[in-house]
Amino acid sequence: MAEIAALAGVSKPTVSKVMNGQPGVAATTRERVERVIAERGYVRHGAARALSAGRSGSVNLVVKEVDNPYHAEIIRGVEETLERAGLSMVLTATHDEERRHRRWMARVLEHGTDGAILVLPDEHFTHLAELHNRGIPVALVDDRGEIPVGVASVGATNFAGGFAATEHLLSLGHRRIAIIGGPSFKSTRERVAGYRTALQEAGVAVDPRLHQAGGFVAETGYEAAKNLLRLDEPPTAIFAGNDLQAMGVYRALYEAGLRTPDDVSVIGFDDLPLSRLLTPALTTVRQPVREMGALATRMLLQTIAGEKLESSRVELATSLVVRESSGPPKI
Repeated sequence: MAEIAALAGVSKPTVSKVMNGQPGVAATTRERVERVIAERGYVRHGAARALSAGRSGSVNLVVKEVDNPYHAEIIRGVEETLERAGLSMVLTATHDEERRHRRWMARVLEHGTDGAILVLPDEHFTHLAELHNRGIPVALVDDRGEIPVGVASVGATNFAGGFAATEHLLSLGHRRIAIIGGPSFKSTRERVAGYRTALQEAGVAVDPRLHQAGGFVAETGYEAAKNLLRLDEPPTAIFAGNDLQAMGVYRALYEAGLRTPDDVSVIGFDDLPLSRLLTPALTTVRQPVREMGALATRMLLQTIAGEKLESSRVELATSLVVRESSGPPKI
């Protein structure tokens, strides 16, 4: 409350009145305080009060791995939001191993939790059903398929991101634009659909040879780029499925004696902190990853507090960040 009061330029009692819906606050002041609460991602005390009533005061976050910078951004968003609410985070990395999933579920059932945030390769519907049967609220980040009714989930506008990246390359004059996909997730399919739609709307034929599959790791980008460079007509631009793939593409181009963007333009996806540190700095589609983790946490805390969500599914906007790795093709 002290932080909110300082940011809004009001007293703590005024903040208390606003947060508890009490009268005696001018409309403009109330609006200013509400705006600070929304912009800074503070969690209202309703969730904290609900957690204090015989609950553990902790929330479980389950991710595939912690050394991936994508997951690290989500973890930061969740951790920061829980800290503001006065709650602790229990972090589990499953490494996509079923035995680790079972072990995590057993610990939750034995020791209890106030809620769970899942960032997994798939929804693990059996685990979701078991959590639901136990009355444990769940929120999903970057869901990979169909979402059970009523489960809070946060994603991003992947189709729009794929479209924007491809449209940017088309505007520079590229026509042989390759794409490196990822695992068979919903987000991957939407990015590829955006890519294909942008090409079709520009009257450019979709060449299946320019579509490489793989995982969201640097090694996939490296191998896919080498395959693309072996084509009789290699691409003049490569749209990588994420920033890690783009790093692998950079390596393959370097080994082939090619320069970015002089010989081949490269675009990534995510806008992780490392993307601006690459040489050249990476043009990429910004996915608000940390914000996704923070919003999923706020939605979970609302559910824990018994508050009704305006919508159980939220997609945050992606945006194109143009840096130095994209330019016009050679004539």
